[in-house]
Amino acid sequence: MSRGRQLRYHVTIWPERAATPVGRVRELMAEGLRERFSLDGQVAVVTGGSRGIGEAIARGLADFGARVVVSSRKQDAVDRAVEGLRADGFEAAGIAANVSRMEEARGLIDRVVETYGRLDIVVNNAAANPVFGPVQNVEEAAFDKIMDTNVKGPFELCKRAHAVMRGKGGSIVNISSVEGLTPGQGLGIYSVSKAALISLTRVLAKEWGPDGIRVNALCPGLIQTDFSRALWSNEGILNHVLGAQPISRIGTPEEVAALAVFLASDAAAYCTGGVYTVDGGYTI
Repeated sequence: MSRGRQLRYHVTIWPERAATPVGRVRELMAEGLRERFSLDGQVAVVTGGSRGIGEAIARGLADFGARVVVSSRKQDAVDRAVEGLRADGFEAAGIAANVSRMEEARGLIDRVVETYGRLDIVVNNAAANPVFGPVQNVEEAAFDKIMDTNVKGPFELCKRAHAVMRGKGGSIVNISSVEGLTPGQGLGIYSVSKAALISLTRVLAKEWGPDGIRVNALCPGLIQTDFSRALWSNEGILNHVLGAQPISRIGTPEEVAALAVFLASDAAAYCTGGVYTVDGGYTI
């Protein structure tokens, strides 16, 4: 009954669309949604943003209006990514930082604020996995590198970002992995780190929601990047993964970026603590 009353109400307001009032309602809803996806005036930082998924996310955020700070370990790689964004008319800056080094992780947020005077979006995308094989073969140095880059670094960035965003609002998107949901063969400690990042996401979302900060995790499956080359270039692993997926192909960085843009924007204003997969249905 309420829907019927609403439709008659819209017919009254737009008599020129009286024959198709639902069409007009949908048009207005679409216009409102477009505005909610806009990132105009906002400032975003993307770690590991010089290539692959990070670069695609940086470009996606910029395409929706954000001023983007691209960060990764090497300044020359950052500069190349920024040059590409600027060549396409986007506003971007590059700041090199190794997030496995806590002082550089904390300093990155400070430098972003120094550059643009604000911070609205943090995408923790930088990751490390220097080993592939049984967990008993993982040495302490490799374990520490994985945990420092994939968990501790993002935690330090988030804490620093909290001090800037608190009371003003903001969105943090942590790039985890389907490996954090279902450990894969040969990726044991990497899987542990990504599971920890998912848990960290939920903890921060729960504690920081009252401060106006949303925190979500995005879990890509097999995406065709240099980082995952050891997986998709191995015919046995590739066939195993694709055989388990309803969508039997490798994903693209842009498909991950699309969901990251949603989570960063006001279109996801009611989403926090979520764990979202982009995996072709692999985790089913």
